Amino acid sequence: MSLWRPMRPADIPAVAAISDAVHGTYTEHADIYAERLQLYPAGCWMLERAGEALGYLISHPWQGDRPPALNAPILAVPAAADRYYLHDLALLPQARGAGAAAEAVQLVADEADSTGFARITLTAVNGADAFWRKQGFLPVNDGAGYGEGSLAMERTISQ
Repeated sequence: MSLWRPMRPADIPAVAAISDAVHGTYTEHADIYAERLQLYPAGCWMLERAGEALGYLISHPWQGDRPPALNAPILAVPAAADRYYLHDLALLPQARGAGAAAEAVQLVADEADSTGFARITLTAVNGADAFWRKQGFLPVNDGAGYGEGSLAMERTISQ
């Protein structure tokens, strides 16, 4: 049974706290998460167990090879989007190892597929590329716009 549920505006403080705990220098301000939720709610999810927020997922359509700038508003989902972007997946340590991350990736794949996208892109940071490779993502270039140690990755989905 999945513990993922649609994100709500009231979840944003928990999202920001989880991001701060998990992402270090790659964390973003709460208003960035609120903007993504407002612009594309179908791509925003919370992982919750017994009323406790344990993780979140943010994704949305995107255009071009450059990822959205870190910690900056995007203002709108691009009308000519050519890919589905997995912006952020963060799990607190107590939520790891039970399949929640794989469920989150499936949520993203399902949304991308249902909206007509053939590929999902993301930017791996903090050495997470090993995890993303296990989820079927392959590197497409180094740097990825988030600095040294970040890696642009892509997964093709069947349509």
